[in-house]
Amino acid sequence: MVYSRKQPNGNYFITKFQSDAAYKNYYSILAKNYQHVLALVFAVKEINENHLILPNVTLGFHICENYYSAMTTYHATMELLSTQKKFSPNYKCNFQNNLISVIGALYSEPSFLISHMLSIYKVPQFTYGSVSVMNNKKKTHSFYQMVPNEGYEYTGILELLLHFRWTWVGAVAKDDENGDRFVQTMFETFSLNGICLAFSERIRTVYVNELSEVLDRLVRTYRVCMNSNANVVIVYDENIIMFRWLLHLLELEVVSLELKGKVWIMTVQMELTGLPFQMNWDIQVIHGALAFTIHSDELPGFQRFLCMRNHALIEEDGFIRYFWQQAFDCIFPEFTVGENTEKNCSGDETLESLPGSFFEMSLVGHSYNIYNAVYAVAHALDAMQLGILNPKPVMNGRKWKLQDKQPWQRVKVGRLDPQAPSDNLLTMHVDKITWHTDFNQASPLSVCTNSCLPGYRRQKQEETPFCCYKCIKCQKGKISNQKDMDECSKCPEDQYPNKQQDVCIPKIKSFLSYGEPLGITLVILAISFSLLTALVLATCMKNHNTPIIKANNQNLTYFLLLSILLCFLCTFLFIGPPGKVICLFRQIGFGIVFSVAVSCILAKTIMVILAFMATKPGSQIRKWVGKRLAHLIVLCCSLVQVGICAVWLGTSPPFPGVDMNSVNEEIVLQCKEGSHTFFYIVLGYMGILAIASFTVAFLARKLPNSFNEAKVITFSMLVFCSVWLCFFPTYMSTKGKFVVAVEIFSIIASSAGLLGCIFFPKCYIIVLRPQLNNREQLIRR
Repeated sequence: MVYSRKQPNGNYFITKFQSDAAYKNYYSILAKNYQHVLALVFAVKEINENHLILPNVTLGFHICENYYSAMTTYHATMELLSTQKKFSPNYKCNFQNNLISVIGALYSEPSFLISHMLSIYKVPQFTYGSVSVMNNKKKTHSFYQMVPNEGYEYTGILELLLHFRWTWVGAVAKDDENGDRFVQTMFETFSLNGICLAFSERIRTVYVNELSEVLDRLVRTYRVCMNSNANVVIVYDENIIMFRWLLHLLELEVVSLELKGKVWIMTVQMELTGLPFQMNWDIQVIHGALAFTIHSDELPGFQRFLCMRNHALIEEDGFIRYFWQQAFDCIFPEFTVGENTEKNCSGDETLESLPGSFFEMSLVGHSYNIYNAVYAVAHALDAMQLGILNPKPVMNGRKWKLQDKQPWQRVKVGRLDPQAPSDNLLTMHVDKITWHTDFNQASPLSVCTNSCLPGYRRQKQEETPFCCYKCIKCQKGKISNQKDMDECSKCPEDQYPNKQQDVCIPKIKSFLSYGEPLGITLVILAISFSLLTALVLATCMKNHNTPIIKANNQNLTYFLLLSILLCFLCTFLFIGPPGKVICLFRQIGFGIVFSVAVSCILAKTIMVILAFMATKPGSQIRKWVGKRLAHLIVLCCSLVQVGICAVWLGTSPPFPGVDMNSVNEEIVLQCKEGSHTFFYIVLGYMGILAIASFTVAFLARKLPNSFNEAKVITFSMLVFCSVWLCFFPTYMSTKGKFVVAVEIFSIIASSAGLLGCIFFPKCYIIVLRPQLNNREQLIRR
């Protein structure tokens, strides 16, 4: 505690309440915290030697210990409000302490116990340690924190975890109200940011009557930490002593489970310190730890002060002999603490010879806070003397400011700036971090499940934290282009997933072209059969006066061959990029041409039957046998199909379009039918004509007529119907440009069937057996 006492000579005395220097039960000192005392001494000495602040005033100080006891803390506080060396609160007699301010303590609970008393008297109190349980109801106007609120530390821890993508972390906290609040607060914050708590263990301070219980708890905590696959553990405690016990269990052979490399994240409250018997313990077990700590600055002259001051001979220092004996493992002959040693303290021992884990020569953050607190009180007194309400403190010729907070690990590797924008709170220099050797200098991973690679998605598992999941492949047609995606997404219509399903690739435009093997093959077939049909037509026309041509209606034969030729040629409407005009005539031209061809076959079949019936004596049908009837049949049957196509064009004509979905990797350019109904009506009408022709030809196949074509017509229509019956299921099941290929193949196959079945026998006789092409031979046959 810091207080000032007005003396007759006008001097002031400053006193500090030291709540962190000794353990009463063990007569041992947290030696590293002795630097806090020396920081107070140095600050007072520096102010007294500085004539620019509090001139003609000498500051003094006094340090008290509370031994972690609420009763002792209250008693010591009341002593400050009493007459010097007498416990008489609220009474003024003899020399009266004029309490100006208090510094203390390092830990939360003593600080609030002190504030309960001081707030009544409106005495300001500076706390230089992290205050963990402060809230708006408890906060008073006389309570000043030399460090930012602990909430910023929570933000820093969260930002650190998110920075390294550590989503599976453990927690080891002190077994008290503060530890409960810390774990609960962090757990809620973690859950909102996709971080899970792998385990939560508690450790407590050792007391003699609880030693066995505490040891059992440490063993359990050790096993939980080492068995967990969480590589990051957050440690929340107000001292590191028990944590060092935890990591020393293996060397003490209390446990057999090997100590694994972990990234220990330590809070502001913890400094690397320990009891005297822990001085030589190996600190490499916490190698690679990240610790949040209070900002400190090198003070000119502080290390010289530590080296030059004859600490052991300062009689007013009530802690120095305890510290000296345990730090250097020696005794003062006239002053012992119950330890047996043959070495006597000479007073010539040097502080710089002590290990850093026991005593540091560099100023630590808490000592720097004490230094700043003393200067805050001094400047306030100076301003009061000068009547200045808003002083601008100056320290050794430079502007004086309170500290801020930044994370550190031996080496400063980053900074947490609470005043920075939310997306820039934490600045890290990862290249300066030396990780634990178990991680081979790679940035450690700490996840319940390894990241799901692009192309996979996370699937949550029942009865496990949400950070634990399994990775499953994206559904067909979907991708995930980042790690740890919860859902896979569809590609745009003009793109498709690659094989790894982690990126979308633009689809290529596809149509049946003249340059690809399939298109070339179909073109060759169409041209070949077209030339063959033209050759057959020329042959028939050249031999038009021969009996085999005359016998079956020359005109119908020529019409049929021309329509078959057009059927072959209409296949070119289906090859190449579909355009507006092409799409209009593609299906309609195919439907009309095929209807004419089948109508000619139907007319031929009907004429065969009529011709047979006309040969009967006295038949009236003879007058119907002639070219007019045949032409009328072809014309009427064809006009019906033309009418259907005209209605189709007038209501919902075909048009060029694209198919995005049939083929994953392609945008298929195609002709849309406009109306599927009319398309199937056109095909259906062709089917009706074909079935009618097949039926009539089948019935007339055995008629005793030398000029009967019914047999070859029956077989040709059987081929024709078979091709188009196979066309429908194939057409419905095929995708992309192969739909067009199927239709072209059906056109060529059915046309070739008509050409071959009907005209191959005639051409065979005309070309190879001309002796049979006479009336006598036909009658004989």
